Amino acid sequence: MDCDVLIVGGGVAGLSLAWRLAPQRAVVLVEAEPMLAYHSSSRSARQMQPSYGPAPIRGLTHRTIAMVKRISERLPAPILMPRPLLTLGTAEEVARLVADNENLTALTHAETMGRSPDLRGEMFEASALDVTAMEVDVPALLEFYRSQAVAAGAVVLTGSPVSGVESSGGRYRVSTGSHTITAGTVVDAAGAWADPVAAQFGARPRGLEPHRRSVAIVSTDKPVDPAGPMVEPADESFYYRPDGGHLLISPCESVPAEPGDAQVVDEDITGLIQRIGEVTTVGISGVVRAWTGLRTQPADGLPVVGFDAEVPGFFWLAGQGGYGIQTSAALATLAAGLITGGAADDDGWLVEALSPQRAGLA
Repeated sequence: MDCDVLIVGGGVAGLSLAWRLAPQRAVVLVEAEPMLAYHSSSRSARQMQPSYGPAPIRGLTHRTIAMVKRISERLPAPILMPRPLLTLGTAEEVARLVADNENLTALTHAETMGRSPDLRGEMFEASALDVTAMEVDVPALLEFYRSQAVAAGAVVLTGSPVSGVESSGGRYRVSTGSHTITAGTVVDAAGAWADPVAAQFGARPRGLEPHRRSVAIVSTDKPVDPAGPMVEPADESFYYRPDGGHLLISPCESVPAEPGDAQVVDEDITGLIQRIGEVTTVGISGVVRAWTGLRTQPADGLPVVGFDAEVPGFFWLAGQGGYGIQTSAALATLAAGLITGGAADDDGWLVEALSPQRAGLA
């Protein structure tokens, strides 16, 4: 099977890039697992938060939200719905957050209680509010990327791990599952496996380390307002938000882990339930279900995007950490532009910030 671009990885990074590239190039996407988006992409908190992350991430998130809103106009149901974010803290912490982030507005204690009356008032002084934050229908977004890529001619193969690589005459010959694929460009969108995949193609690692992050859906004694905000403390040590008639909660742990099928550590969830009980009056009564994903990123916390300077035809699209869903459309557009030579001139600063050749990568 011949193609212009072989994408390794069927999570949100690979699927969104296939969506952007397939109308312009012959694309094959291979995923090692029997299903797409099996690992981190299907285990996210399902949020897009423009106030979350460093400046490059915030910019990409703004772009992605605008793009996904336009996508939703062609679909039966919207992919995004408003889900404001409240960050609790002291008056000093809130002032510092607002000064550093144009997406945030300071709320007084009384205004915060009006937004989230289940809070225990003695646990905070004020809050920072991000009204631009959105909840995401992740399955719908992933299916849009996949279906549009396939409609444009992309071939998507599951159960197809890369098992062998040869390079000759400026093209790669890749054994993957039961297929042999030749391509001029290979994109490493393998998530937690990005560095090991890079090694198969002769590229040096970029220090992409997976970290465990858990989420649970819990039931409550008091009814949950389905339209309530997402809430977190200023130190970002946990968060919770409504999920239908339940709460979605996360201890925001970041524990180094080996690439694999990450599993929940029960103590992480039980400890968080106790802490949320100290902050709110909702009364968590049980765990409906829980899951754990892997957030993979380099030491500086930014994605690694661009051609490898030492390995011709090898392109990095990895290290999104917890920002994969919220930056997906914009990051795929940037990557597609770099691959085809159509990147916007005014994105030079972003290209440099995310470059695989930037200082500080392993």
